[in-house]
Amino acid sequence: MNFKRLGTIGAIAIAGSIVLSSCAANEAPAEPTASLSGTLVGAGSSAQGSAQEAWIAAFQTANPDVNITYDPTGSGAGRETFIGGGSDFAGSDSALKQEEIDGGFAACVPGTGYIQVPDYISPIAVIFNVDGVDKLNLDAATLAKIFKGDITSWDDPAIAALNAGTTFPSAAITAVHRSDDSGTTKNFADYLFQNAPDVWTEKPADPFPYATGEAAQGTSGVVGAVTNGTNTIGYADASKAGALGTAAIKVGDTFVNYTAEAAAAVVADSPAGATAGATDLSISINRTTTDPTHYPLVLVSYLIACNEYVKADVAPLVAAYLGYVTSADGQAEAAASAGAAPMSAALSDKIAAIISAIK
Repeated sequence: MNFKRLGTIGAIAIAGSIVLSSCAANEAPAEPTASLSGTLVGAGSSAQGSAQEAWIAAFQTANPDVNITYDPTGSGAGRETFIGGGSDFAGSDSALKQEEIDGGFAACVPGTGYIQVPDYISPIAVIFNVDGVDKLNLDAATLAKIFKGDITSWDDPAIAALNAGTTFPSAAITAVHRSDDSGTTKNFADYLFQNAPDVWTEKPADPFPYATGEAAQGTSGVVGAVTNGTNTIGYADASKAGALGTAAIKVGDTFVNYTAEAAAAVVADSPAGATAGATDLSISINRTTTDPTHYPLVLVSYLIACNEYVKADVAPLVAAYLGYVTSADGQAEAAASAGAAPMSAALSDKIAAIISAIK
């Protein structure tokens, strides 16, 4: 099914009310039910890995006859697995590309389409471990030059100019990026591409585009390399930043530290994505905002599933689990376990209507 862009999340709601007329827009998500049984397989985003662990534990406690596995292989691998029929749902920090949609999904009844709904909103933290430095300000151009390899030493004048009063070591920068196809990388690259296009000239994609720095597998790999290295910097889902330093990024004329609230604010004010449609609530983040209450280096992670499954017995499990994940209780669990940002009530209602129609 080839959905055309409707322009805004509000327009999607209008289309959704037509396609999903049997479901009230504010219908509550499917709650865990003790009568459920079976196995559910998911794969994808490592950024939402901590949240998935918490969701699975809570859901299986309420549904002891259900077994759920989630393999945090990375967004690209997760989408590929779902497209090929190797999983029942995918998690992805990068929305489906039109060519992926056009190719169809092995687990879905042909012609019935797919769903793509946000389930995890989180800031991307610029993490660092630099001798003698506990606070770091960076603008997009300087950040881009560091990860592209144009700035190679911590005492570079461009870094010093943004950090008056801080003494940086005369030491080489080790910039750590993801080695795997990663939606976190695509979101990070999208921020740099939109805010420093003269420096970051490669279009955003899941693979890291430059042969520079150090590569590490998955979110945990990047965090581990920054933690265990010397004079390192990287990017990762903020839930995994731990005790590492995190840089403030320049928004307008202000250096802004990440918060869940600032991440939620920029998402709420962003338009629909390129593939958005009745059952596709993808979002195009407003990366160039100058509002200091917004944090534009943010990822929206999605759940990708079928509108109608070839294996009919899988559908109730998918609907129940995805319904729980995106419910108020599920989102509260993600906030507590992974620092996820809240979704607006209007967005939650649209998600609930889409998930409740899975069959």
